[in-house]
Amino acid sequence: MKLTLVNTAGAPIGEIEVADEVFGIEPNESVIHQAYVMQMANRRSGNASTKRRGEVEGSTKKIRKQKGLGASRQGSIRASHHVGGGVAHGPRPHSFAKDMPRTMRRLALRSVLSSRAADGSIVVVEGLQPAEPKTKPMVATLKALGVERTSLVVTGEYDANLALATSNIEIVRALPAANLNVVDLVNAHRVVMTEEAVRRCESLWGGLNVKPARGRNREALSA
Repeated sequence: MKLTLVNTAGAPIGEIEVADEVFGIEPNESVIHQAYVMQMANRRSGNASTKRRGEVEGSTKKIRKQKGLGASRQGSIRASHHVGGGVAHGPRPHSFAKDMPRTMRRLALRSVLSSRAADGSIVVVEGLQPAEPKTKPMVATLKALGVERTSLVVTGEYDANLALATSNIEIVRALPAANLNVVDLVNAHRVVMTEEAVRRCESLWGGLNVKPARGRNREALSA
């Protein structure tokens, strides 16, 4: 398939051919959802913690004798129903981490990129990298490209000037292609890419990387 190439003023200057296996597949929405949930779960720290009755301060002596007083049976003042007692069944530090097979993670990225390409929200720009790390010219460029809501700016490799120029723009996040992820792609209203970023995506998730080789296939490819 082909994507339109524009200049920094937003004017079309041509088209570029892109790999169908990266930008032209039928999006798998269930895999996208699974990858999104996995990434959000992996962001959770899981540090919430409460003290149980064995960890709070207080005597362990029985409050009163078991029988003969006509009152309820009680243990120590550390019990959860007493003020200052431990918490029953409270949260404890634990991991929320999830995982997915590598093939599914790649499919999720290709599905989101294909969905973005299909609805026209991918903009391929020539000469996007600024010569100086200044925010004002970058704001003007993005405005010319129609960026008005949350957007992702993707380059082939890390660009320090671009990262600094976009760091003060609240609705924009700059990433190298290797750091693309499902959450940022799904949340972005528009994806602005350089041609180098497009080629980097193709090399990372297209060709032989669509499905990892295993066993004899791997040996045949390395021969």
